Amino acid sequence: MRILVVSDTHGDQHLLAKAIQKQRTAEVVIHLGDGVREFELFRAEYPEKTFFCVRGNCDFGVELPHTDTVTLEGKKIFYTHGYAQQVKSGLYTLKQDARSAKADICLFGHTHRAMNEYEDGMYLMNPGSLSRGRASGTLSYGIIDITPGGVFMKILSPTFF
Repeated sequence: MRILVVSDTHGDQHLLAKAIQKQRTAEVVIHLGDGVREFELFRAEYPEKTFFCVRGNCDFGVELPHTDTVTLEGKKIFYTHGYAQQVKSGLYTLKQDARSAKADICLFGHTHRAMNEYEDGMYLMNPGSLSRGRASGTLSYGIIDITPGGVFMKILSPTFF
C-alpha cells in the first residue's frame, strides 16, 4: 500500500493537485493540517482514494481533531499537525503521544522542514511543506510504502514545478 503524506499546503490547491497526480498509485492521502479547505476539494475529486486529515493551527473554524490514528496494513499510524505538541521546540511530547497511542508510524507537520527517521522501533516523518506562500524552503511531500517486506518511507521534492 502506498500512502501520500502532505502538510502545510496553506491554500495552494495547484501544488496539492500535482502531488496527488504525481503519486497516482497512492491509495491513501494523509494531510497533516494547515490546508483542510483544499483537502476537502480533492477528497471529492478522487473518490477512489481514502483521505485522512487533522486540523492545523491555521485551519480556523474546522471541526477536525488535532490528532488521530488509523491502522493500515497492520501498522498503526499516529498523525497530527504538531502545534499541540509544540514540535517547533522539540519532539519529546510528540514521541510520547505517539508511543502512548502504540503507533508504529508517527506523522507530523507544522515546522515546514522535512524529516524522515526511525527511532526505537517507531518511524517518524514530517513531509515538509507544499506551499510556496510560506517561508518553507524546499517544497516536499512524503511517501510511505507498507509492503510484506516492511515499511519504506521517503521524502520527495517535487520536480513538476
